[in-house]
Amino acid sequence: MVTRVFLTVDTELAWRHHACGLPIEEVYRRSIEPAGVGLSWQLATLKEHGLKACFFVDPAPAHVYGIGIIERIVGTITAAGQDVQLHFHPGWYGASASNREASAPKDLIDYSADQQRSLLARARADLMAAGAPAPRAFRAGSYAANDDSLDALASLGILYDSSFNAAWPAVSRIDLPPRTLAPLRHAGLNEFPVGFVEDRGGRARTLQICALSTEEMRAALDHAVENEHALVTIVSHSFELATRSGLRRNSGHVRRFEWLCAYLAAHSEAMPTIDSGGLNAIPLERHDQPLGYRNRRWLRRQGEQLWINEMIESRRGPLAAAAAAAGVAVGIQAL
Repeated sequence: MVTRVFLTVDTELAWRHHACGLPIEEVYRRSIEPAGVGLSWQLATLKEHGLKACFFVDPAPAHVYGIGIIERIVGTITAAGQDVQLHFHPGWYGASASNREASAPKDLIDYSADQQRSLLARARADLMAAGAPAPRAFRAGSYAANDDSLDALASLGILYDSSFNAAWPAVSRIDLPPRTLAPLRHAGLNEFPVGFVEDRGGRARTLQICALSTEEMRAALDHAVENEHALVTIVSHSFELATRSGLRRNSGHVRRFEWLCAYLAAHSEAMPTIDSGGLNAIPLERHDQPLGYRNRRWLRRQGEQLWINEMIESRRGPLAAAAAAAGVAVGIQAL
């Protein structure tokens, strides 16, 4: 059985850049095209490897900055032949260009069922006004959706949702068993849960570029193929390959993205990538289980993450980064 890969990129203006008062062009640059490894670079890398991806685009900042800012995003994606679907952070609908502290409640689950339906209808219309086709798939900002959200989406003609994330139980409140991984029919549409692996202490960790090492991503993908999973859903963001400031490349995350694209291209027969147009062919109601926890993989990731945080994000220099990672390296050697 072929295991398809739903490679997704949440594409949005980062609230942190808006909130600190940056001009809109700088907010756009740091969120969408940061440090030369943003949307355009990601699209070019996907094209180089012959991969499909789904870009979940948040149109809500149009309320603050005008529809033109979303048209630029949508146009960049569609010109590259990739898929645009609906993402949504409702806090933007209470935001202001003149008062950067203003916002509406930030999560979709903070609203009543009727309010959610109205907000989602507006977001859908905004995305289409920016040049996207009528969306068939959705992911809530911060994965913050519940069954009211799914009911509203179904009423708007949305066929697929990918908001359920076992690693974010505080906000991902769709009424499903907490470790749901396999796609299924729920609340009037098809739910495609975000991928995850088992982490230390029985927790779940999102299958995301910035969250897992290449070793863990390889193990998760190979596990899915070996166990005949129908689908693996992977998450990234338009700004995820840069530092949080949006001013420098995060070389650790860039290497992970490059590795992932090369690995998927090299194994395209066993794990072909799809966009939302391929979701209708995914078998439902299976009993997939995530990759299990391994202490050695966890320790190696801790060392890698410490290096990224100390060397790249904090810029404390190679000696500080090496010292920070040394304790993890010692732990690995002691196993």
